[in-house]
Amino acid sequence: MKTLLTRLLAAATVTTALVAPAHAAFPDRPVKIIIGFPAGGPLDAHGRLLADKLQAALGQPVIIDYKAGAGGTIGAEFVAKSPADGYTLMLANTGVMVINPAVYPKLGYQTLKDFVPIARTAQQPLALVVHPSVPAKTVPELVALAQKSPGRLNYASAGNGGSSHLVPEMFKQATGTFIVHIPYRGSAPAMTDLIAGQVQMMAESIPLAAQYVKQGKLRALAITGRERNAALPEVPTFAEVGVKGMEVVGFYGILAPAGTPKDVVAKLADAFRQVLTNPELQKTMTAQGADPAFLDSEQFGRYLAAELPRWKQAVDRSGTKLD
Repeated sequence: MKTLLTRLLAAATVTTALVAPAHAAFPDRPVKIIIGFPAGGPLDAHGRLLADKLQAALGQPVIIDYKAGAGGTIGAEFVAKSPADGYTLMLANTGVMVINPAVYPKLGYQTLKDFVPIARTAQQPLALVVHPSVPAKTVPELVALAQKSPGRLNYASAGNGGSSHLVPEMFKQATGTFIVHIPYRGSAPAMTDLIAGQVQMMAESIPLAAQYVKQGKLRALAITGRERNAALPEVPTFAEVGVKGMEVVGFYGILAPAGTPKDVVAKLADAFRQVLTNPELQKTMTAQGADPAFLDSEQFGRYLAAELPRWKQAVDRSGTKLD
């Protein structure tokens, strides 16, 4: 009897091994993209635009989740500590990945150590916009107004340390003006108060700013690009209006926790490549003022490595430091 039981158990083990499924190919369940800012902002709009196409490329649902606060650092730290399996990704911007390391002395993550780049998904300049109640209709008029009454004007930002904070600080330094900073927990609440006239100006990504400029709710005075932007063709660059050192082109990109398998990284990068070469998506992004400037994992890694010291120099010159 003992021998019979032993043979039956052995047979069962072999049968189980034969019918057990192989390790499922990635992805076999939904993929989550973390955004470190509230819903309704430019990063959210970009993420949702990508997610619609990404679901088809991956064959799985793509879920947008928000971990807002501290200039995107809460979301970044969450992703850095997540399982490195490709199912938790981060959609980050210039502020989160290359400005925060320069302005936060005790940041809870390191861009090149704690993450593996997947793909750069867009590049875009910012627009300096003011509420229509502000009497200045040009940058020189804004500078004159700020110099006449230091501290009278204020500007909103999406949070301390991001490009919407740093760009106005660069503007203040370049023009010798004093304008009060009002930080918010993301672009959406900041833009809401700007449109309501609670704050007077803001430097915001063109895709978000342009829609309100076209509706007459805001007035754009200048953009930070090297040349004019198709979404706001009548708005000059800062260089055109005589303010030097204001060329800033931000980026959006996808990253995963360090240690994510190379084959998973490659599959995700290829999926984003498919998404960003879609003519319909490219047309939408360009009309909004963003450039679908795809870089794969290796290229994006080199890009980040070059941007970190560049932004550190800009932060050091501005004197911006946060606890």
